[in-house]
Amino acid sequence: MTAAGTPIAVVTGASSGIGAATARGLAAAGYRVVLTARRKDRIEALAAEINAAGHQATAYPLDVTDRAAVDEFATAFSAIGVLVNNAGGALGADPVATGNPDDWRQMYETNVIGSLNVTQALLPALEASGDGAVVILSSTAGHATYEGGGGYVAAKNGARVLAETLRLEIVGRPVRVIEIAPGMVKTDEFATTRFRGDTEKAAKVYAGVAAPLSAEDVADTITWAVTRPSHVNIDLLVVRPRAQASNSKVHREL
Repeated sequence: MTAAGTPIAVVTGASSGIGAATARGLAAAGYRVVLTARRKDRIEALAAEINAAGHQATAYPLDVTDRAAVDEFATAFSAIGVLVNNAGGALGADPVATGNPDDWRQMYETNVIGSLNVTQALLPALEASGDGAVVILSSTAGHATYEGGGGYVAAKNGARVLAETLRLEIVGRPVRVIEIAPGMVKTDEFATTRFRGDTEKAAKVYAGVAAPLSAEDVADTITWAVTRPSHVNIDLLVVRPRAQASNSKVHREL
């Protein structure tokens, strides 16, 4: 699935937002990007766009929570340079007392088990490359709690711990483990999905914030981290907009 000498980068959740922007960034940096997501039409359109720009991309529809499908996907590769575990997301903003367990379960399955599935399946190919990198997209939610975020915070804590533990367990092998933890990022879908299509609630997340992060800002940090010299590991990179001092301290011009 790659031209000789061209490293492969697999990006999960590549149909929109940070995943799509990361695929564009890695393609421009010289990787053959493999785009995975459930929305086949989206990743096929993105692959066409990247190829038309003179880079290399392939679309592969995939649900990262389906382990059998992930294992089948992994058989296509003998060596991979980069895996970006981006598939995830938030559902709801209810307090712990009234939160929907199904939402919590879905967030954990996607953000944690999905990343575990893909990482386990592709780790041999990452190691076989002689210079692999696993990127875990966590969140500042994985490093500090906030009201109404219990389920998402729990899931992103799981993603953070996955990265930290894997790094300890494979030290000495030719695979870097990188955690990128974004703060407030404004994309087309994140907040709208969280509030189940309620655009008014979604807009309030960013109300008065002059310049939240963009998907491209986060993609730039991912591309920078994986293109450092192979002996340099960016263990954790926290990136927030200037207006955000913490999960609960945001400057708003209202």
